[in-house]
Amino acid sequence: MRQITPVELADWIGNPEKTPPLLLDVREPWEFQLCHIAGSEPMPMGTVPARMAELDPERETVVICHHGGRSAQVCMYLEHQGYGKVINLAGGVAGWAARVDPSMPQY
Repeated sequence: MRQITPVELADWIGNPEKTPPLLLDVREPWEFQLCHIAGSEPMPMGTVPARMAELDPERETVVICHHGGRSAQVCMYLEHQGYGKVINLAGGVAGWAARVDPSMPQY
């Protein structure tokens, strides 16, 4: 499974010469409401099997959760379904808040 650090993701998103990835946030709705990375699309982990047809298997997709555990599980699931361009955000939104955006609410 591929992984990306919060700093690497921030650099990718901030580079106008690179196509931005889909930011897929698999946390629960209350977590997403509390804080999220700008541009993220919410898709709670439990809904991924029913909704994965909404995802483009050819698009680079960074999967996000609180600390990186749930997103890693979703990455493995999607990879087994033939999605070859999924990347886990190591450290999740907690890592993003610690290393990229200290103004982000934490929980």
